[in-house]
Amino acid sequence: MTDKKMNVESFNLDHTKVKAPYIRLADVKTGEHGDTIHKYDMRICQPNQDHMEMPGLHSLEHLMAEMSRNHSDKVVDISPMGCQTGFYIAMINHDDYDGVLDLVEGTLKDVLEADEVPACNEMQCGWAASHSLEGAKDIARGFLAKRDEWTRVFA
Repeated sequence: MTDKKMNVESFNLDHTKVKAPYIRLADVKTGEHGDTIHKYDMRICQPNQDHMEMPGLHSLEHLMAEMSRNHSDKVVDISPMGCQTGFYIAMINHDDYDGVLDLVEGTLKDVLEADEVPACNEMQCGWAASHSLEGAKDIARGFLAKRDEWTRVFA
């Protein structure tokens, strides 16, 4: 591993030392008018040992993006990590870590109750054929089952 500091915060995180599942504050940016963006790392799978399959991950992204906004108007974005081990959650003017944990928990409980994936069609999605509601529910169920571990980033 290089000693050079990288521009991307998560590239400076030693992925061999973290213990998924967790949710951690990864970065804070302040805009020129004082607004703050808090970026959270929602790590579902242990890096370099496990990953989410794309259809379930894709459906979970759609479900969380839509349903999280029922819990907070401070959600800017929920995006999957390219490594398929988790998501990034960006919040504006919301620095309440416990509130983010509650947001994720409530959103994932909503996922378990869903009977369809929002915007799962060719008009609203760039790869509508790649979805799995049951896969999304399995991921959500597994993450919720370890709710008491979300605040511990390192083993």
